Parts: sequence; structure tokens; C-alpha cells
Amino acid sequence: MTTGDGNPLSDDALADLLARMSKTPKAAPVTPTRPSRPEKHYSVAFEDHPLYQQMKFQRGFASFAGLQSPYYRQHDVRAGAVSVIEGKPVVNFASYDYLGLNGHPEITQAIAKAAGEFGSSVSASRISAGERSVHRELERAIARNYEAQDCIAFVSGHAGAVSTIATLLGPKDLLVHDALIHNCVVVGAQLAGCTRRLFPHNDLDALEAMLAADRHRFERVLIVSEGLFSMDGDGPDLGRLIAIKQGFSAWLMIDDAHGLGVLGTAGRGIFEHQQVAPDGVDLWLGTLSKTLVSCGGYVAGCEAVVDLLKHQAPGFVYSVGMPAPAAVASTAALGLMEREPERVERLQRQSQRFHARAVAAGLDTGESWGFGVVPIIIGETVATLVLAERLLSQGINAFPIVPPGVPEKAARLRFFINATHSDQQIDDAVDCVAREIGALAGFSLKEILRR
Repeated sequence: MTTGDGNPLSDDALADLLARMSKTPKAAPVTPTRPSRPEKHYSVAFEDHPLYQQMKFQRGFASFAGLQSPYYRQHDVRAGAVSVIEGKPVVNFASYDYLGLNGHPEITQAIAKAAGEFGSSVSASRISAGERSVHRELERAIARNYEAQDCIAFVSGHAGAVSTIATLLGPKDLLVHDALIHNCVVVGAQLAGCTRRLFPHNDLDALEAMLAADRHRFERVLIVSEGLFSMDGDGPDLGRLIAIKQGFSAWLMIDDAHGLGVLGTAGRGIFEHQQVAPDGVDLWLGTLSKTLVSCGGYVAGCEAVVDLLKHQAPGFVYSVGMPAPAAVASTAALGLMEREPERVERLQRQSQRFHARAVAAGLDTGESWGFGVVPIIIGETVATLVLAERLLSQGINAFPIVPPGVPEKAARLRFFINATHSDQQIDDAVDCVAREIGALAGFSLKEILRR
């Protein structure tokens, strides 16, 4: 150790410096004060929390109406095109294992090998002692898919998105997003403290007008949309989004969680589906829990943004690293997708079959493209819950989506199509939905509940 002028410290000076550094300063004395009695009663019971009270009311109404809760139903086996719910076999349209890779022998073998080599946890944050070769192998594979310079893999898709947005934006910045964007983007903007605005779903004229009016008021602007919207099954005009972000000196983030493995001839996502160069998107956001049959999230982009996130994003720096078995599962799944494009082709073919038959039956599929996600829009919440219950009783599991997950009067059954769904399973499901909707048509709420 040297002094400020470059001369080395003497042994005595160094000892004195270390002694002074090790001393703990004495805290100022604190005079205890008698706590004052609150002027009014403050409830500390979680049962009194307004959100809990709201849940309690909703459950009470459901019980009164004779409706069973659709939430947290237990699956007894690995859920793919079929499953077993509380002991009853069902055709399953509620899981997003789009390519049917969950449980694939090659993936389970890779998981077992990684568990044997690295264990079930890396036992530290990656920045400290949790970095493993499997992490970088996964990140490089995802970066290659999006033709990006690099990628960062988080242990949570939702937390990864929140942490990325909160790291990149601040109070002087603007985040503008599609009205139907995923909750993770909204929470990320709240944590960032930036201004947040939304434009009507896929209305890029409105987005452009918004930026033309206000872009000059902000330092950085981030535009966010999805490659394939998980509630509606449609997506944006990616080429125009890129042109808008370039014209207004903004960043563009695309959440491709449901697009990867579903869109494009090889399943590479919306950019392949619309034949747009992927480097026009600054941040490719996604999750590992859909096509890649694991758990976690990713952001792919340029080297600088990945380097920044790996050293500054709290959801990465202060979180344990992804378990090695989870990382290798997604790497293996991505490899299978690349080597077996016939899985993507079959998924798209079966999805189009479901969509075409639903439209032919007069069912409202909204603006769905008919790839992977097909909603059947009912409108009324109670009728949607009743319909889901009736389908389940006939061995068809389609999850009801009700407000606030979707706008008021837009409740729906959401069907996730799997590459391993058979023609018969798809045809029977559409026929059953059409039949049951017909049976409920024209009845009042009271009559629907009695039926």
C-alpha cells in the first residue's frame, strides 16, 4: 500500500491505519421515550385487508351461485395434451407446452446429468459464486435465435422483465405500451418511477400520434408490445413498430414469450413470422416456461445492455442463479425445436384447425391469428365460469379468463393448442363448446345458474 504521492506506507503507519479502520464509532446516546397511544384503531389483521375482503366476497358469491373455483385445481400427472385433474382424465387446453417437449427423453436425460454434476442449486448469485457453464450455453443459444449479440437469463420471467425495465428507465423517461401488455411491464414501470402511457391494442397510429406530441418531453423512451398476445392470440405489425421506434429515437422491447416456438416456419418468433430482421428490436423479452419447458426468463439484445443488466439489475444481481437442471432443460428444448421443425409445423396446423372450426361454428375468436392461442370470447363472467365448469365435467379443461385479467365484458375461455393434440381432440372440444354455448344462449343470469 502506498501514500497519495506514491511512496509506500511504513509498517507502523499501516498498522495505525488498520487499527483506526477497525474501530466502531460510538453511537449517540438515545433517550427512551414512551410510545404514544394511537389516536384511532389500526387493524393489523390480514383478514381486514381490502384485497382479502374482495376475495372473500367473490368466493361467497361463487358459493351462493353453486360455482366451483377454477383456481389451483390439482393436476396429478405431467400436463400435456392430456392430463388428470383430481383423479379425472381430461383433454388439456390450459398448459402452454406448445411443442409437447415437456418430459422429452433427451431433456430429462440432460436434466439428470446436470443435477448429477452441479446439484439442484448453484447456491449463490451468479455475480458472486453461482456462475456455471450451463448458464452461458443457454444464453448463447437464445441470443443466436434472435441474432442478438448476447442474452441474460433470469430465474423468473416476471421478475426479469420488472428488473430490466426498472434498471433501464427512471423518472425522466417514458414507457409506452400496448393496452393489453402483460402485468410484468406495468409493474416494471411502476418500480422505475417513469411515466407510463398505453395505446389501444395494436393501434400503431395512436402510438405514433402519442410520440409525435410528447417525445420531446422525455430523455429515454421505451416502446413495449408482445410478439403473440397471450390472451388474444394476435400480434403487432413488427416492421412498423421498428420504423416508429427509429423515427422517434426510442427503444423497442418485444415480449416474445408466446411467440417463440409458435410463430415462423422454424418457430423462431414473430420476426420470422413477419420476415422482419430481428436486430430492429432492442430488447427481446421472453420466458423459459412455454416452448422451452423450464422456468425463468431472458432478455436478448446488444452486448452493452446485457453487460449493464448483469451488473445492475437487482432481480439478477441479488438473486440466486438459475439451477443447472433448469438451464439445460431450456437449452435442450431449443435444440430440439431447431432440429425438428416438423413439431412447429404440426402445432401450427392443429392450431389452424381449431381456429377454423371454431369460426365455422359461429364462436367468437376475436382477432386471434390461430397460432397456439385461441380465445373463445363469451363476455359475461358468470356465464364463462359456468361454461368452463360444464366443459370440465365432460373431460375438457379450458381455463376461464375473467376481469381483471381481461377487460370487462370480455371474459373468455382460453385454449392453448399443443402440437400433440389430435384431430379428434380438437374437433370434440370445439363441438362441445358450441353445444354448451347454445344451451346457455338466451337465458338470464339466474336461469344460467339454475341450469
